[in-house]
Amino acid sequence: MFHHVLIPLLAAVFLAINMGGTSISPAFSAAYGSNVIRKSMIPGLFGIMVFIGAMVAGKATSATLGKDLIPVAYLSWELVTIILGTVGITLFIANLLGVPQSNVQTTVFAISAPAVYFHQFNSHKVFFEIVPTWFIAPILSFVICYLFGKFVYTPIRKKGYLTFGQLSQHPAVKAIIIIMSSYVAFSIGANNVANAVGPIASMMSHELKLPFDGDGFSIIMVLTTLVVAPNFAIGASILGSKGLENTGKGIFLFGPFEAIIISFVTASILLISSVTRGIPTSLIQLNAGAIIGLGVARMGAKNIFRKTSLNKFFVVWAIAPVISFGLSLTLTWLADYLGFL
Repeated sequence: MFHHVLIPLLAAVFLAINMGGTSISPAFSAAYGSNVIRKSMIPGLFGIMVFIGAMVAGKATSATLGKDLIPVAYLSWELVTIILGTVGITLFIANLLGVPQSNVQTTVFAISAPAVYFHQFNSHKVFFEIVPTWFIAPILSFVICYLFGKFVYTPIRKKGYLTFGQLSQHPAVKAIIIIMSSYVAFSIGANNVANAVGPIASMMSHELKLPFDGDGFSIIMVLTTLVVAPNFAIGASILGSKGLENTGKGIFLFGPFEAIIISFVTASILLISSVTRGIPTSLIQLNAGAIIGLGVARMGAKNIFRKTSLNKFFVVWAIAPVISFGLSLTLTWLADYLGFL
């Protein structure tokens, strides 16, 4: 029984480290890009807020990833290890490339692969609830930030009401930007920690014959979160620097006012998706949508979409979930063929 918990938990820790590496960018790229916080301070603050978000608001998304994509009865420790290991490897590759990747998309595809293999795929949940949100939410983020940039930010700036050099150094503005970045990290905890916690908590509840909706599952989820969530800070410190640089400085330079609106819009959309519907949603792409929206309003579409880093983002975003699905499906077939499942 011990290794039934230890092995998938180690896979979850590996996944959390890689999620921390890729998630720190959308949380603090705005603050880092606007030069209001030292890079050395970011991982610790990020880890604390992720942990709080997971504990306070993470249950709904954990339920989605723990039972709605594949029946709990199929979540053996071997299959959970395959799922979490697949996501961790995929994100590790993305981190090495310095491209922030969607944790939730790679996780949903990794869980969907064995569900397809065992003919248990919940197509309605994936295609009519989760996938539409992946398209709608970043577009909404883009539109809100574009309209804000076009009709609020740009006119105010042209009239000279904002002196950005002085504004960025104002203590109150710095505090607001850091609070907004912390709000993003909280939302990440509410949504993305579930990628690792959900499958493990469901697996343990099933093995212990605890009702999924009862207090037993909640206790297991809390204990798993206590182990998994702190590793986000470790991953942010070890693996997050390149992605933070690419997103914070590689698309366009932020002003303090822009940093506030980017953080507020992306975190709010993610938190609403997490708490109200339990939909795993890509903050990476919400963040990019907001950045691009403000960038287009400020610099024009042609200048933004010529950026090399942006083109690389789109390519990796398209390929990584496919790799995750293929690797998870292959390992599931192999484990089943060898008699482990």
